[in-house]
Amino acid sequence: MAIEYKKSLAVFSDFVGVEDAEALLEWLGKNPKGKVNFEECTHIHASSLQVLMAVKPPVVAWPKDENLQLWLKVALE
Repeated sequence: MAIEYKKSLAVFSDFVGVEDAEALLEWLGKNPKGKVNFEECTHIHASSLQVLMAVKPPVVAWPKDENLQLWLKVALE
């Protein structure tokens, strides 16, 4: 799984796929003040992005990849 869930932080790494969307939605529902860290993320499937766009959790770190960073900032800010 490309998302590591901690108490109040979801850490994204590598390729976040369609199979991650349901767990992400469940975690965000149980952790309404949860934050996300994209620093090591290289790709996010549209289904996981839709979850993030619906909930708009605070972002503590953006991806290192500038193109992905720009794309996510436009979608989530």
